[in-house]
Amino acid sequence: MNKIFGVSFISSFIPRQCGIATFTNDLSASFRNLNNGILMKTNITAINDIPEGYKYPPEVKFEIKDKSINDFKEAAYYLNLSDKDIINLQHEFGLYGGEAGSHILYLLENLKKPVITTLHTVLEHPNEDQLKVISEISGYSSYIVVQSKKAYSMLSDIYSVPAHKIYYIPHGAHDVQFLDTTYYKDKFRFTEKKVLLTFGLLSPGKGIEDVINSLAEVVKTNPDVVYIILGATHPHVKKQFGESYRNSLENLVKKLGLENNVIFINRFVDTEELLEFLLMSDIYISPYHNMDQIVSGTLTYALASGKAVISTPYWYAVELLKDERGILYQPQNVDSLSEAIKGLLNDESKRNRFRRNAYEAGRSMIWAEVANRYYELFRKAAAEYTINSTSLVPAAKYKMIPALPDVNLTHLINLTDSTGIIQHSVFSVPNRNEGYCIDDNSRALLVIIMNKYLFHDPAADALLNTYLSFIHYAYNKNTGLFRNFMSYDRKWLEESGSEDSNGRTLFVLGYFIKNAENHSHLALCKMLFDSTLKNMEKFTSLRAISHIIMGCIFYLHRFSGARDVKRICRKLLERLNDEYSASSGNEWKWFEDFLTYDNARLPQALLMGGIYLKNSNYLYNGLEALNWYVDIIFDKEKNYISLIGNDGWYFRGKDKSKFDQQPLEIVSIIDACYQAYLISEDMEWINKSGISFSWFLGNNDRQEPLYDFTTGGCYDGLTSAITNQNQGAESTVSWLTSLHRMYRIRQELQVE
Repeated sequence: MNKIFGVSFISSFIPRQCGIATFTNDLSASFRNLNNGILMKTNITAINDIPEGYKYPPEVKFEIKDKSINDFKEAAYYLNLSDKDIINLQHEFGLYGGEAGSHILYLLENLKKPVITTLHTVLEHPNEDQLKVISEISGYSSYIVVQSKKAYSMLSDIYSVPAHKIYYIPHGAHDVQFLDTTYYKDKFRFTEKKVLLTFGLLSPGKGIEDVINSLAEVVKTNPDVVYIILGATHPHVKKQFGESYRNSLENLVKKLGLENNVIFINRFVDTEELLEFLLMSDIYISPYHNMDQIVSGTLTYALASGKAVISTPYWYAVELLKDERGILYQPQNVDSLSEAIKGLLNDESKRNRFRRNAYEAGRSMIWAEVANRYYELFRKAAAEYTINSTSLVPAAKYKMIPALPDVNLTHLINLTDSTGIIQHSVFSVPNRNEGYCIDDNSRALLVIIMNKYLFHDPAADALLNTYLSFIHYAYNKNTGLFRNFMSYDRKWLEESGSEDSNGRTLFVLGYFIKNAENHSHLALCKMLFDSTLKNMEKFTSLRAISHIIMGCIFYLHRFSGARDVKRICRKLLERLNDEYSASSGNEWKWFEDFLTYDNARLPQALLMGGIYLKNSNYLYNGLEALNWYVDIIFDKEKNYISLIGNDGWYFRGKDKSKFDQQPLEIVSIIDACYQAYLISEDMEWINKSGISFSWFLGNNDRQEPLYDFTTGGCYDGLTSAITNQNQGAESTVSWLTSLHRMYRIRQELQVE
């Protein structure tokens, strides 16, 4: 299953009547409807311009009052705790409170996730406050998206935003067929009419009066023309001035005797109806007075719908209407506008040529294309976020073993009840919905065995019996194998678990057999080991085989004369070595054509087998594979490890996935490196174990610690945007196993 990629949009949102609200609704919906196999999860942090807010749809998860600084700060904390990989800020100066919308900076300065900012306004002559706000937003953003080529150059030249941060992605538009206008004219009863259209929220400066004045001349030769003014009055204009602007336009229509030629539709129409009006119209008119308009959603929609367009030469229109996609006229030049209208109305061939050119140019602007371009940028930003973050502190040059925290079993105890250790948590609270598994109970038992040897913590005794009892109960006499998953109400969910879960359990039983001091514990572990090993002989998973091999070697340290155990161990070692010989090549020194999780266990098993059987071929191949693997994951320049993430893994001939990195991997690396040290006596392997362990403490791709000193737990993984805040069993037990292993190494080698 593909990993779900999460995006949270900070924006105004429907039903608020606002162009950016509509834009964000369309963009977020396009993500949810991508047809390329990408699983997208989006939600909205909505900006309110009225105290009571709006009746938002369910995708709005958090609301911010635009004048409340505290709301902006709280939103940052809320987003930090969310599961979203990226934040997309939709920006316009008037959208956020404070001077030049500066309140948004309170959110950004507290946010700990990568931000992509989409600019809907870029001013050629910004004041000092506007310049400062854009500069700071740029500093907090991984990338800035502009929606026109003009904005790209302005942002670099005027606002000094680094060019590498600026990305051009066009404004989106809906995907419609290139249709004749007749169908929808019939529907709206304009069959015999030539239809002109302007839509959008009505406000002064839109130039509507110029079109009305031009019609006085147009209707003399084209009496069948109808001009539709579609859209409600802008809420802010209506609140301050009422309907005075609309009334002035209606009075102008009456004065010119154009009541039969001008139609006002005073309401906010939904997308479906808007597209029907667009498809019905013959000419779209964009008569803005503001020549600094850097983007226009209405013009984008018209172009992509295949409309012949007449517009004033504001920046965005000049860019979009080149190559015979429309006609430009100077603002408030009524004569020029009337000639342009008549010219297109009376020249069907030219009008259709403009329509076709516009439609073809708009294909790159349909929402599916735009959403895909945003997605690629989001993924890029998420991957780069922690690498390039200016707040990162260069990794220390660890030598040998870093300072080790005290062992804290609090969270392990917290996750454990009378049945066993619960698989998952919500933050640090056990999630009883998920139940138990033998994988985690086996790992937890390993921690307790190590703890008894090193520290003799009394709290460990009760836990040992709980975990061992779970393993005993998991044994299924009918299959001769262990079950894995159990629901919270103690019902097994399968007859036998995966090969990996069985192999891992045998590994822990073997380790316990080697180290057991209590006769009852030893007897039970031996019984379970002997009963299941014979049924694992034909396993095919190399990770399971590796765990079985190591479990057998542990067993043989206690019972060296066990012939069946020795036979199976030899057989599986031969198979593992054969797989390595068959798969490895000049540039790929590995057992399979992929690396996933618990990778270091494979060479570790060969190394342990080579020592036990005094087989130099096993030792050579094990060291070769481990060296190759270590070279892949160790960043020598920064002196930390960058694990293979489970968001794609690492397949032969492909790029290594960087995230999501799992704590489980560290345990196997520490163990394998220590095994390599025992063979080579090269202290660099001990140093690598120490560097690997320091991954938990912040020496990693994100320079963030995964160990929680307050709970004693470990976060579940290192993702591209934020550390997974849950502290489940696998991660916590992996941390504790690694910590105990490092204490053991320090004790045995007396290194610091």
